[in-house]
Amino acid sequence: MIRLTTRASVLAAAVAAALLGPLTAAPGQATEPVLVDPRPVPMLRRAVLVSDPLVRIGDLVENAGAVAAVPVFRAPDVGTTGSVSTALVLDALRPHRLFRVEVGDITEIEVTRAGRIVTVADIQARILQAFAGQYGLGDAANLTLTVERDVRPFAVEPTSHGELVVARSSYDPRSTRFDITFEVPGSQAARRVPLRFTGTLVEMTEAVIVTRAVQRGDVLKTTDVLIERRPRHEVPIDAASPRDRVAGLAIRQNLRAGQVIRRGDLTKPDLVRRDDTVTMIYEAPGLMLTTRGKAIESGAEGDMITAVNVQSKRTVQGIVTGAGQITLVSATPRVLAAAAVESAGSVPGASGPGALKPGE
Repeated sequence: MIRLTTRASVLAAAVAAALLGPLTAAPGQATEPVLVDPRPVPMLRRAVLVSDPLVRIGDLVENAGAVAAVPVFRAPDVGTTGSVSTALVLDALRPHRLFRVEVGDITEIEVTRAGRIVTVADIQARILQAFAGQYGLGDAANLTLTVERDVRPFAVEPTSHGELVVARSSYDPRSTRFDITFEVPGSQAARRVPLRFTGTLVEMTEAVIVTRAVQRGDVLKTTDVLIERRPRHEVPIDAASPRDRVAGLAIRQNLRAGQVIRRGDLTKPDLVRRDDTVTMIYEAPGLMLTTRGKAIESGAEGDMITAVNVQSKRTVQGIVTGAGQITLVSATPRVLAAAAVESAGSVPGASGPGALKPGE
């Protein structure tokens, strides 16, 4: 604390000392008041945050008074932090007659230049947004981005509210290569940062693939198929959709593991194979007869195939309605009755001119 006395008080004390000798206050007698400087003591700051390109005395020293606005150092780059030693600060203050500064245990001052950080995620998202829906590409969510050089965050002035604006861009769908350059309006710091990016941009789509090698005629199970994201140019136009029912269908041709399934690769599985023994069903209102037959051709559910009655050797046609089962297409009740006779071999008690016989 700085102590000040008036000139009159000093003079009076000198006279009293000369005439009376050493002056001592009697018990209970009031002593002369000591005047204290009302101005606050300048104090060094330990850490400061600045937004201007110059560091001023008021940034470094609390209670700097009239010289607070005087610049003494250059600030670090936007968004970065530097330090300056206490000795250098005191040297910079002397020309401005700021001698008595409370330093304490501070050996250096940390100076941070304020800035708004543009992150790597911001840059990548802006690249995707710039190309989404352009050059035949789809939504940004379906684009996979690869940048050739390291993308690093950078800072712009806190007063700069501008976003990354595309200055120029290009894309080659055949090579999937892109070239884009950004700028940040109103930012001097951004002009010192390389904002040109190149790389590849690939649109991805979901495809249904087989997880193992399958042979023609194999019926796919749930574990045989997988939905995987693939580059769109590698997925055929007629590829099966993830919404399509694939499990339970048969494969028309051999497929290797990892191959994309086309809609044309799928078919309903054969429930009846050629030369299989089948159950033939004859149906009519109030009547159902069954007999054995032999399939002449293969067929899936709903297919019309030809079969032979193994007893009568009659060739018939029917619709595949289940595994090893066909339902005959009935023409007339007479045919059904004849089939019943053939199936049974003979009808007991059937005789006379009105009895039905096989072939009638």
